[in-house]
Amino acid sequence: MKKRKVFILGGGGFIGSAIARILVNRGNYDITIGDNFYHNQNDEEFMNFIDSNKIRLIYDDFSDPLVFEKLDLYYDDFYMLASMIGVNFTLKNPHEVIRVNTALIYNSLEWLKKAEVKNVLFTSTSECYSGTIDLFNYKIPTSEDIPLCIEDIHHPRWTYASTKILGESGFLNYAKHIGFKCKIIRYNNIIGPKMGFGHIIPHLVERFLKGESPFKIYGAKQTRSFCFIDDGALGTIQAMEAENATSDIFHIGSDFEITIEEFVKKAGEFMNYSGDYVNAPTYPGSVSRRCPDLTKSRKILNFKINYGWEEALQKSLNWYIEYFKKFPNKSCFEKPDKYYK
Repeated sequence: MKKRKVFILGGGGFIGSAIARILVNRGNYDITIGDNFYHNQNDEEFMNFIDSNKIRLIYDDFSDPLVFEKLDLYYDDFYMLASMIGVNFTLKNPHEVIRVNTALIYNSLEWLKKAEVKNVLFTSTSECYSGTIDLFNYKIPTSEDIPLCIEDIHHPRWTYASTKILGESGFLNYAKHIGFKCKIIRYNNIIGPKMGFGHIIPHLVERFLKGESPFKIYGAKQTRSFCFIDDGALGTIQAMEAENATSDIFHIGSDFEITIEEFVKKAGEFMNYSGDYVNAPTYPGSVSRRCPDLTKSRKILNFKINYGWEEALQKSLNWYIEYFKKFPNKSCFEKPDKYYK
């Protein structure tokens, strides 16, 4: 049987690498990964995984259009996951988020004019409609047809969402012009081992291990719906390979909504914290509630949640606990207070 030829741009990242592992375990895929490994340059385990499974790796900066000339001109599937992410990084480097993300989007679309690619999937984010929820009190759980809205165009927080909205529009409209099948995935708080260090779980682990007390819960009353990486990656593949969907948008995440306070206190329980908690303001621009409506993904993609949020949290914590024990001088947490000055 002919192997399905796949290109994963951003395949060295958190979700991209999880997709690659699933495809390798399934077999019958010819995989190429493109990445500059900005977020995980020293991941020897993943590099060994690439070598041992004969995955073609293009280790380069795809914000340079000339790098795309290293690719073949035919693929069955193109997963476009590459982007600059992370709240802290966005708040400090909005210009770089705009430069890199828009370049990656434009270069990918222009390459698709020359290449023959059957199926294309662009990964977006629930951040694209965070402004709609807070400004217009939009219903939750939130369906895919929600209007997209930037709450404050002056605020650096929204540069990431702006580039993702551009990407959604770009890929859907180029698909009509060129003729490839296009799917958009909007992720909702995917968590797991190796998710990077600009996120809530590594921050919690670092702070609990350092003995912070009383422990501050930033944005305690805000809500989120946390989805484990294995479910998120599998849902992405299901969207890519769904024959009954084209030029469509899907939410991938969990629809079990909890408060940040519940999440943090459960993490404290897992890490044997017995001290007090106090509430504190979180990062500026952070949405009050977030929970996706998964009706469409369940119906069309057969998307399922196999890991509850507590199990997802436990698995994520375990990896970061071991990491911080191995590298005790590693520091990744920055207090939200500094971004209000």
